[in-house]
Amino acid sequence: MYKHKYHSLWLVLVILFIGQPSCAELPARVGGQILPSLAPMLEKAMPAVVNISSTTRTRAFNNPLLNDPFFRHFFDIPKEQEKQSRGSGVIINASKGYVITNHHVIEKADEISVMLLDGRQFNAKLIGEDPETDVALLKISADNLTALSLADSDKLRVGDFVVAIGNPFGLGQTVTSGIISGLQRSGLGIEGYENFIQTDASINPGNSGGALIDLRGELVGINTAILAPSGGNVGIGFAIPSNMVQQVAQHLTDFGEVRRGVLGVQIQDLTTDLAAAFGLSGKKGAVVVAVEPNSPAKKAGLRSSDIITAINNKAVNSATAVRNRIGLLRIGERVKITLIRKGRTRHLYVVIADSKRVEGSEISVYLEGAVLKESSDGIKVSKVTRNSNAWQIGLRRGDKLVGINRKEVNDLDEFKQRFSWYKTPRSIQILRDGKISSIWLKK
Repeated sequence: MYKHKYHSLWLVLVILFIGQPSCAELPARVGGQILPSLAPMLEKAMPAVVNISSTTRTRAFNNPLLNDPFFRHFFDIPKEQEKQSRGSGVIINASKGYVITNHHVIEKADEISVMLLDGRQFNAKLIGEDPETDVALLKISADNLTALSLADSDKLRVGDFVVAIGNPFGLGQTVTSGIISGLQRSGLGIEGYENFIQTDASINPGNSGGALIDLRGELVGINTAILAPSGGNVGIGFAIPSNMVQQVAQHLTDFGEVRRGVLGVQIQDLTTDLAAAFGLSGKKGAVVVAVEPNSPAKKAGLRSSDIITAINNKAVNSATAVRNRIGLLRIGERVKITLIRKGRTRHLYVVIADSKRVEGSEISVYLEGAVLKESSDGIKVSKVTRNSNAWQIGLRRGDKLVGINRKEVNDLDEFKQRFSWYKTPRSIQILRDGKISSIWLKK
């Protein structure tokens, strides 16, 4: 009886693992039994996953005494220090040599090297990066590349089998397997835009930027982080969904950055209590708290207390989901918004507008090389050219400008105005990594 049950279990596994059209050959037989194997699928997928190493050079010391050439020579102190980091990447376009990886794998790198499974190594060019989603796009010049097809991550279900491929701890290409443990994970504080796939497939340091694939060998996500209270893997890993990766990659290909548009609303989750208050028990979505004047939302007719339930016919169940969907749409794109107003379902169409942006050099010579962008969240530095004036004073991409001479500023017009008031502004207050600090300006 027990023997019969085991045979039935093997039969189920065979159906799960080899019942896919991408597997061209049957697994081996042992003792007359067919053993399930992912090898045929992996043999096709693994050449598309690459190892990435990056080198970052930084000044070794900032002490003026140690900047003296004689002092350095006498004590044999290097002028620069090199930092090496390793990760993984995935080839998504073989003809163009495009490789997708995590932004944190190549952040601030001076040199980026890509090694293929066959041992070939190439210098990579950075096409663009987006810290908000932790995605970066590289390009290598190479022939005979293998690329992974991207699956529709919106069709994933909890319980689907997945395989993670990467380069953990620099060991070389490694494969682990598991299932989808959760979908649309957010609020983790890992990235600005979060819509993670959660998996129990082992993801370890070095796996960042590697592939999470389904049993067809198609890319469903880019491995990016783990939840590790004890410092090791506990079976809770996160991957960026392939649909988000595809949208970001298209922006990076076209512009070298993600040009996010604005809707012009402030929103919050439709909680259980709010749903009951609106007489909408069981409903999910995002409640419009405020609509900004002259915004696309205002022009389209959105109102405070509207409940957004879908964007372009795809359901949204939280404020984060709305932000994710809008944040990856193209400027000028016409968007269908489904909402509930006073118990009735309505459909409105909104044209996504460009957020207000200005070159730093138009404001002050101190800010030359920076691009400032205004959104409902305030003023942010969207770009800083390395070694420019803005770079030299200490501005970095992602900084939020919150004050001048310790006077609060909320938008670009106010920021410009305050700069013009002071002939020699003494300091700019910025918010970085949750902490406010001052950048002092030299005369």
